[in-house]
Amino acid sequence: MSLGGLVLGQYRFERKMFWRNPSAAFFTFALPLLFFVLIASVFSTDSDELEVLVPGIAGMSIVGATFTALSYYLVQLRENGILKRVQGSPMPASAYLAGLLASAVANAFVSVLVVVAVGRLGYGMDANLDVLELLVFTTLGVIAFGGLGVAFAFVIPNADSAPAYVNAVFLPLIFISGVFYSADDLPPVLDAIARALPLKHVIDGLSGALVTGTWPAGALLVLGVWCVAGVVAALRLFRWE
Repeated sequence: MSLGGLVLGQYRFERKMFWRNPSAAFFTFALPLLFFVLIASVFSTDSDELEVLVPGIAGMSIVGATFTALSYYLVQLRENGILKRVQGSPMPASAYLAGLLASAVANAFVSVLVVVAVGRLGYGMDANLDVLELLVFTTLGVIAFGGLGVAFAFVIPNADSAPAYVNAVFLPLIFISGVFYSADDLPPVLDAIARALPLKHVIDGLSGALVTGTWPAGALLVLGVWCVAGVVAALRLFRWE
């Protein structure tokens, strides 16, 4: 079978495994949407708040579908010996990882589209939509956080400690990056940290696509660097055992 056929077969397998795991589907799709509906219902009459919240929750959805999901999933596969068994099969590592990441990419794009659709149709968010910019920044976010998620999974020592490790990164990241509120008034130290990390720049790009209609060049540059760093880290740290 060709490499493309192996990737497609692994992708289909990952989709089946994902939908057979209700908790994974909940945390990937339902949890960000739940956050969005609860907070948006409070600020539904404030268009400025919605214009901050929609890109923020969309950015959080990307992190949840890639970094968080892949970190948990790969730790479980490693600890259960599944990766070791895959290593003994004819499946090349490149095809296996490509199929795994393609499933995460699909989840991320669906999550973003659901949040955007609910914001525009359910809460009447009146804003211009730049489809190309939305695709570009969603793709960059997926690559950066997908690579970082794969790499981070092999920093986590065991499955029992995975929630503590992942949440120690995920929770501070979403609170300093402007997911639920504008990050313009952050203290200088926290602002500097947020600007050094990728999520704020993903949100800035999504805000440009959904609200302001501008392309933040600085965000493109920073995300490009994080994409390279994430892919390199994933390739260097990935282990079958």
